[in-house]
Amino acid sequence: MASTGGRVDAFEQVNHVWSMLNSLRENDPEAYRTFIENQMKGVAEFRAPPELHFSLRTEIEGPNKGPLYINICSWNRVPMRQDPSRPLPICAGKLERGRDEGEIRYTVADVALNPAVLQEHEDKSEICMLVLSFAQKHFSMRLSLQYTVVNCSPKSSPDDLYQRLGFRQRPHGSKQPDTASQTPGALLQKIASLRSETQDEDTAAQIICGPAEHKKTNFIEVISTTYVQPQKPQYQLEMKSGASGVPHSLELTVELPKIRSMSDCQLRISKDDVLLEVEGVYYLLLEFPQIINEDTASAIFNKKKRILTLRVDVV
Repeated sequence: MASTGGRVDAFEQVNHVWSMLNSLRENDPEAYRTFIENQMKGVAEFRAPPELHFSLRTEIEGPNKGPLYINICSWNRVPMRQDPSRPLPICAGKLERGRDEGEIRYTVADVALNPAVLQEHEDKSEICMLVLSFAQKHFSMRLSLQYTVVNCSPKSSPDDLYQRLGFRQRPHGSKQPDTASQTPGALLQKIASLRSETQDEDTAAQIICGPAEHKKTNFIEVISTTYVQPQKPQYQLEMKSGASGVPHSLELTVELPKIRSMSDCQLRISKDDVLLEVEGVYYLLLEFPQIINEDTASAIFNKKKRILTLRVDVV
């Protein structure tokens, strides 16, 4: 009986809101239109993709040394901290590695904060130190605290940011509702549907980031969702040598019990590392002990054993 009463109260509240909006629509059409447009604007802002605010460059001191670029992004989906005593929400994407024109290896990382947080801190040094502290903990790196602020970094295009932060592009051409012809009830249902759709997409796409320590305990808060972070599969990397004992090839075997076909896997190979990714299931970024010849790479997937075998010659 108590739960039924609760539903009745909720319906009464909704009907009351609709009645007020109907009255506003009839007596003050301009105010009604402004109200609906503001509601739709809020949904559109929440659905907007992450945007690059600025980047910083520092050095990884271990375990894999080299330049690190961190893209600091503005994203409305990262919530504001409601209380200064509470942790600051922050979101992180997946690491990506590359080489510049001078063949120097670098790493790229992305972090996202609410736009209001970035606007509040005009002194970029505060944000930079916060982000460096977070990155060390989250990515398990030892970083230099010396950094340089740059306008952008390698692999900082919108598509790069969307992919690493887990954002899904929406189809173009979506139209704003006709506020003049639709009833308040229909419009409110449309707005609620858009918010629910966005939340469902976020659950599927959001990257879960781990907590980091700063000057205050729990200064950074995990953005929690029901999304399960891809797991690191079991693997074995073996160096193959000839009769003379000179290494001539590498063989990588990866156990993928949740995969049925090679088509489910994304495999990228460079001369010094390999990335194996199955969206939402597996993620393996592995550095080769020796430089390899990418052109000799071959991969076979054993459907019965669910094992992927990669073979490649060393240089």
